Amino acid sequence: MIEIKMQKKNLDGYTFIEGFPGAGLVGPMAINYLVEKLGMENIGYLESDKFPPLISIHDDVPMHPVRIYISEKLKLVTIFAEFAIPIEMTFELSNAVYSDIIKKGGVDRVVSISGIPTQQEEVPKDVFGVASSKKLVKDVIEKNGLKPIGDGMATGVNALILGMAMNDNMDDINILVPINPALIDPEYAVLAIKSMNSILGVDIDTAELDKEAKLVESKVKDIMKKTKETHETYKKSLDDTGPSMYA
Repeated sequence: MIEIKMQKKNLDGYTFIEGFPGAGLVGPMAINYLVEKLGMENIGYLESDKFPPLISIHDDVPMHPVRIYISEKLKLVTIFAEFAIPIEMTFELSNAVYSDIIKKGGVDRVVSISGIPTQQEEVPKDVFGVASSKKLVKDVIEKNGLKPIGDGMATGVNALILGMAMNDNMDDINILVPINPALIDPEYAVLAIKSMNSILGVDIDTAELDKEAKLVESKVKDIMKKTKETHETYKKSLDDTGPSMYA
């Protein structure tokens, strides 16, 4: 079971930005930058008995590894997760986030950020988009310079939330950045944020992300490495005593 604990319940008029860990870690890099750049406020967290048993420590302060942040000024709400969500929890997590944060909170629209792997030798600089209605494709995706994906398939948290938003006639836009699956490159996050700026009509400067690219890359890699090691250690300890819920 996933519990969502938030101090602020009313998110009327807010945009929910989703970027759970996935291909190229585009989402976490973009979300981490937004949180730090905008000084977003930590208003809650997600917890579950199925999450790896860990607490993050930042600047000497213990923090929950899946945290909810808001910017009241820009009316943005987002979740930053410091570990990859186990695949068997994808539906439960998506449903909890959609029903308890997006729908109950009165969120206005959803913007998802993720990467799409490409096998091309040179990764294209084009950013692609998927939306919950044909009108959004025409009025938002195409008008803001993103390329619509005519045919294909979406997977993961963003795909499930997109389906729920579509059923409720809610605006949901997916920003999809082509990535080299062998690399974690902050330039992917720069492209995503620039597209988000255009879509939301905001002006979040990416200059610091460009300047601190290596630092951001190292930080995200370190986060994922530590949580992977914790997950594997925990799984081994369970294997030693019986069946593992992570098997």
